[in-house]
This record gives sequence, C-alpha cells and structure tokens, in this order.
Amino acid sequence: MSEVKGKEPIAKEELLDNETDILRGLLEAATDTQQERKVIEIARKGKVFFRFSIRPLSEEEYNACRDKATKYKKNRRLGGIKMPEDTDAARYRSFLIYEATVPEDQKKVWNNKAAWDQLNVLSGVQLIDKVLLPGEKEAVIEQIDRLSGYDLDDEGEEAEDVIKN
Repeated sequence: MSEVKGKEPIAKEELLDNETDILRGLLEAATDTQQERKVIEIARKGKVFFRFSIRPLSEEEYNACRDKATKYKKNRRLGGIKMPEDTDAARYRSFLIYEATVPEDQKKVWNNKAAWDQLNVLSGVQLIDKVLLPGEKEAVIEQIDRLSGYDLDDEGEEAEDVIKN
C-alpha cells in the first residue's frame, strides 16, 4: 500500500485502475500547454499600432534566450572554461518576446524586412528593442510568464492552489 501525506492509504489495485486516467491526464496537460495563445496589442494613447500572438515557453527556451543575451569570458584559472560574465537584461527580454511570438507573427511582425530597412536593424530581436518601450516589453514578458506557468499569486497562495488554476 502507498500513502500520500494527509490521505488514507491507497491500495495498489486502485493505483493500477487509475493508470489510464493518469496517462490521459498527462497527455492532455502536455497538449494544453502547446495550444495556449494570447494576443498582445501594442497601443499608445488609445491608438493600436499592431498585434501579435504569443505562446508559452519551455524552460529550455528560457535558458537558450538567457544564453544568447549573456557574454562569456574564458577563465584562465579554470583551464580556459567559459564563464558567464554579464547578462544584458534588455536583450534577454527581447529574445524572450521574439521566441514566444508564434511563427506566423514572427514572420509578419518581427522579421518584416521592410521594417528592418526603415528602422536600420538587422534582426527581429533588434526590431523589438527599437519598437517596444521598456514598460511594454515588461508587460509582454509578464504575459509570457503567465502562459508558461509562472503566475504565482502575490498573496502567497499555496503552490497546490496555483497548480489547480
């Protein structure tokens, strides 16, 4: 018999009976996170300039964006191993926004070659830096974090309650 803290012992047969439900739940949870989208509007003084959709990011994607925004330096004392020296926070946020933008909107908005030429940039990440204000970038990052499961309540809710939402 297995026990769960604060619950009655669970019989092995009961666990086996629920194995199909567990598998179904795991697969549905994985599919659900892949389909989530949120439309972001960039508006100032009541005028909407453009819209784009974002999706959740995986931990690997967050880490890859951080790596791209981090400068590394070889440490001679440790045999020339590259060590992180400095992470450019503004660039990191731009990489997150670019990565979280759904592919069709990446193409239309951030990879718009005409906009690159007009604004003298060489990449979608540079276009994000040029077009979005710091507060707008922060607001978009908050939405990405929410979609990605980082929507912890400021009121100190238990982790269990957050997971139920």
